[in-house]
Amino acid sequence: MTRTTRLIARAAVGVLVLFAGGLTAAGAQPPQAIARLASLAPGSIHGIVQDEKGLPVVGAMVSALGTSSTFAVTDRSGRFEFRTLSPGPYIVRAHSAGFVASRGQVINVPSSASVSSSIALRHTANRGSVLGAGFVGGSEPPGPPPDEGAPSDWKIEDDHGEIAWRLRHARRGILKDAILPADIFDSDPVADGNGFGDSRFMARAASPARFASNLLATTPFSGQLNLLTTGSFDTPQQLFATSNFARSVAYLSVGAPAGSADWTARAALTQGDIASWIVAAEYATRAPARHRYDLGVSYSTQRYDGGNFAALRGVTDGSRNVGAIFGTDMFAITPAITLTYGARYAHYDYLDDRNLLSPRAVLTVQPMDHFRVSTSVSRREVAPGAEEFMPRMDSTIWLPPQRTFSALLNGQPLSPERTAHVEVDVERDITAATLSIRAFRQHTTDQLATLFGVDVPGAPDAHLGHYFVHASGDIDATGVGAGIRTAFARRVHGTVEYALTHAQWNRSNAATYLVLFAPSVMGRDAERIHDLSTSIETDVPETSTHVIVLYRLSNGFAQAGSDPAARHGDPADRPIDARFDVQVRQSLPFMDFSSAKWEMLFAVRNFLRDVAPDQSMYDELLVLRPPKRIVGGLTLKF
Repeated sequence: MTRTTRLIARAAVGVLVLFAGGLTAAGAQPPQAIARLASLAPGSIHGIVQDEKGLPVVGAMVSALGTSSTFAVTDRSGRFEFRTLSPGPYIVRAHSAGFVASRGQVINVPSSASVSSSIALRHTANRGSVLGAGFVGGSEPPGPPPDEGAPSDWKIEDDHGEIAWRLRHARRGILKDAILPADIFDSDPVADGNGFGDSRFMARAASPARFASNLLATTPFSGQLNLLTTGSFDTPQQLFATSNFARSVAYLSVGAPAGSADWTARAALTQGDIASWIVAAEYATRAPARHRYDLGVSYSTQRYDGGNFAALRGVTDGSRNVGAIFGTDMFAITPAITLTYGARYAHYDYLDDRNLLSPRAVLTVQPMDHFRVSTSVSRREVAPGAEEFMPRMDSTIWLPPQRTFSALLNGQPLSPERTAHVEVDVERDITAATLSIRAFRQHTTDQLATLFGVDVPGAPDAHLGHYFVHASGDIDATGVGAGIRTAFARRVHGTVEYALTHAQWNRSNAATYLVLFAPSVMGRDAERIHDLSTSIETDVPETSTHVIVLYRLSNGFAQAGSDPAARHGDPADRPIDARFDVQVRQSLPFMDFSSAKWEMLFAVRNFLRDVAPDQSMYDELLVLRPPKRIVGGLTLKF
């Protein structure tokens, strides 16, 4: 074992020993450890929804907006419960057809405790008590306004009828309350023979708007709107270039509960020399349920209007289009055995083999409390450039296609990468930490190499916004890994994992062309790869700041140039490289209104792909010279 290999192994083992030692020390000092872990433990909210007569409201939608958004439906006794909520303040509201939506209650959820909440809903009033166009109708005034000594729960009755809707949306010309005569609620008057005629005409005209008004009033929608600007750079000088941040991105996500499930719709759009957009929808059932389904569909398109010859030669009609559907079922066979199975089907119009199917199955057995054994089997088919068109639904930053790509050899068709993966994972919960050990084996056909910063003769430079893909051969790999997920400090939690992989290459004839651009890729035959991956997440409540840091160290990253160390077949003699992803979300409370919240987002990363559980372990390792990508902008959560 060379000196570099020994250093990586010692560093990885040292990190795991330190965290394991921290857990042991915590066990030696129970009061401090318990206090630290308790401050991070989740809490819950339970309560009841009643009408003005104290009767329970069945089937009411109750929403809680805070660190995350969640929903619940009241049972036959009007009760609801939110479990495993992160500690902090939440805005809780109730909605139900035929009732006036309640005002938001701010409930502070402590650690390891349950908070009780009682919500009162009032039936919609009759047509004589409405507020619209500056008038209040009815035989009696509505009572004193809140600023004249009325109780804090005072509210004006809200009517969702047709007349109420018409009055609320009429142009306001009088800025004070007044009593409307009762006859205004009769059929529409005809003045001097030039009235509106039969009121049924207005009823038909207003019914779609009335439906939309009632839908918005009774459905607890939630989501977010992102207005972002993106750019890429390799050097500090490129960071300050005026053309670097020429692309803007608009992203919208909207979701709501639907019975025992939640649906989410997403869309993202960008404009520039690369005009692209993504639309997607997902439907997922909530726990507890014996079958938990997760269904989704997405469609993405990219059109390039620039002058890069390398980008244009791979696009025949000026655009690339990708569509996908997926479905999974988490089947609780018994309380201790769970089977998760499903598949993703994708259609890529720029491939010769356009239809790709990726099935996956995971069997999880829990023989005792806090101990789990999982076995997964999958076959993953990935198209070149798939990371541009198919962002994962759980990605923290969702962007439409931002870069172009093409085959390294002119005229060579793009072919997909296929990975067969088998893995066994054992997890053990110890207080607030989880220790894991895994072993895997995979076979990859046509492993893709992704090359940035490559100068191809006869093609213009495209170091940042364009990359080349090329098949580098077949790989058989086996590996083991060990990791820990825990709270490192009172406000910091994350994961650390070390993995050791043995790989055997089988080169293809086309792969020899890579020696001109990435000698380290061609120099590989049989090799041993060391990986150390960390994920750190922290919250600073004093400044409402949320930080996420992902970092990966490895001796297997592709190296460029003619350095002998880069050409050597043994990766232990190659320099250690790193990939990172840093995201900072800063809340802007001075811009908040109602239940909506504003955040400022800033992120820098040089990872090309999001991590998938069954991807080829070389997918990120064979990315040559990835540029740093920067994203900034505003986020509105509602």
